[in-house]
Amino acid sequence: MFVVKRSEHNPILSPQREHPFESFAAFNGNPIKIGSSICMLYRAQSFPENIEGNQFSLSTICKTVSTDGIHFKNREVFIFPENVWERYGCEDPRVTKIDGKYFIFYTALSIYPFSSQGIKVGLAISSDMKTITEKHLITPFNAKAMTLFPEKINGKYVALLTANTDLPPSHIAIAEFDHIEQIWSEDYWKKWYTELNNHTLEIPKFLTDHLEIGSCPIKTEDGWLVVYSSVQNYNSSKKTFGIETVLLDLNDPKRVIGKTRGPLLTPEEQYEQYGTVPNTIFPSGSLIIKDKLYIYYGATDTTIAVASVDLERLLESMKFPYKEIGFERLTLGALLTPRKDKLWEAKAIFNPAAIDIDGKISILYRAMSQDNTSVLGLAESEDGIKISYISDKPIYTPRESFESKGVPNGNSGCEDPRLTKIGNIIYMYYTAYNGVTPPSVAMTYIKETDFKKRNWNWSKPVIVTTDGIDDKDACLHSEKVKGKYFLFHRVNNYICGDFGSTPAFPERNNFKNIPILLPRIGMWDSLKVGISVPPIRTKKGWILIYHGVSHRSRYRVGAALLDLKDPTIVLSRTTDALFEPQEAYELEGQVNYVVFPCGAIVRKGLIYMYYGGGDSVVDVASISIKDLLDALIN
Repeated sequence: MFVVKRSEHNPILSPQREHPFESFAAFNGNPIKIGSSICMLYRAQSFPENIEGNQFSLSTICKTVSTDGIHFKNREVFIFPENVWERYGCEDPRVTKIDGKYFIFYTALSIYPFSSQGIKVGLAISSDMKTITEKHLITPFNAKAMTLFPEKINGKYVALLTANTDLPPSHIAIAEFDHIEQIWSEDYWKKWYTELNNHTLEIPKFLTDHLEIGSCPIKTEDGWLVVYSSVQNYNSSKKTFGIETVLLDLNDPKRVIGKTRGPLLTPEEQYEQYGTVPNTIFPSGSLIIKDKLYIYYGATDTTIAVASVDLERLLESMKFPYKEIGFERLTLGALLTPRKDKLWEAKAIFNPAAIDIDGKISILYRAMSQDNTSVLGLAESEDGIKISYISDKPIYTPRESFESKGVPNGNSGCEDPRLTKIGNIIYMYYTAYNGVTPPSVAMTYIKETDFKKRNWNWSKPVIVTTDGIDDKDACLHSEKVKGKYFLFHRVNNYICGDFGSTPAFPERNNFKNIPILLPRIGMWDSLKVGISVPPIRTKKGWILIYHGVSHRSRYRVGAALLDLKDPTIVLSRTTDALFEPQEAYELEGQVNYVVFPCGAIVRKGLIYMYYGGGDSVVDVASISIKDLLDALIN
């Protein structure tokens, strides 16, 4: 359970027009600590110019320094094309210090127009990071992204590189050397390449993914940590760049012992989406500073940015076999299943709201009959796990035309309730659907005294969202914002918010649909997101538990932290899902691979989250509010 945070200073390095060598772009930086300073090598590009009769942008490798890893100064060219095998550019450096020298591997370009046979690995060696003392062409085959481990392993020098980067599929592979000069031995590499499959690391991926080494290996107590690039759907027009990490065994780095469960970052920010190569992020370096891992990456092949993550939490989530980090189920089976003798819930019960009043937890669940009509039933519990009461009849049924069945046997009714108590009134917002017009959000309310007595004197429901627009997943914020009521809801595929003068939101046809949380391309919540339970107040902010849907149609649960005064401001957001389908009743149901919460209560420092499994049953899971908040803050 961790959060990856981009630096507020991003991009930390941008091209400077006054420097001809980097007037077009400055990106893919690789940092190394030298004494109390951080030296970063990076790829710089000039504006396109005529070189040997060819018009193109020349890449050189530049150097800059910093004391904090964020603010850099004193930029200068460090490695530039001198040899035939690098005549058209030097790109993407990776530097390692070993045996008292700095070994800088980079991509060397020898052919223009660029093609695979002219893209290879070069090496520059320096004793002081001030001058280059020697250079070598390394690979006789197409390769990029080579890096040396900072110490010998089992008496050998060890390197990682990406072979066949421009002749997919690429291979992240390992090479071992008895002596340092073997690194630039052509005979060594020719033999190595004939056995490429024996050297390839077995990093789990989809067949359509393209992997490439990002940073130099970093030694941790748990293993060698390597940041790498993962491009989903590489050969399609919908390819998505992401940043991931892998953990290698300390004594046998050929063995993969852990991996992030998905991307840590995908292009979201403006500087990652718009530039020379849009929607591109590429990890090129990393450092451990105090207790955090800092990942340096190129954004749109134009600038350099950095993001950080708590190292301990990251490593904990990566190790094989994966353990559940987040919500834990509290039952050995579903908490509630449909009662076949109750016609109104015979088909399914799911997506429950929850509220804790005077020590009694009320669970309002969506129930579906065989003709696909949704109504709401009630279950109660004192401890949150054992059911002490369940209603024989629905406590809420469709009453208005916007929720009454318009098509025989079609879906209709009152769906997915969320509850908010303000004063002595309990407000319920739910999805109203008649099977004809787009789903809308409806609101009704009831006095707390009637609710406790099970006197279901609900007010006449009203629509609170814009006419004719598909709108779902809504709740009323429990506090006014800037003197007005605030509604969380989902339009299209994102979570948005709107202000109103009353809980009925008479301004509904003039909603602004203020974006709060958007899907993250290439991640577990890439297709759509919607709120799960009403935000939970803490001293540090509002915890918003939300559901996300991937492009593979799996429903999972994550969390974000919203600003206390302005809930449209997202302070942080969990990177991995905190809860996902695992049990049989979550993997298979009316809709497969679904966990869908609508309600939660807090007791003794625990969040009890009530959710629908497979759109068929109800269950409960919990998480420590302190642990979740610590992850969101740190």
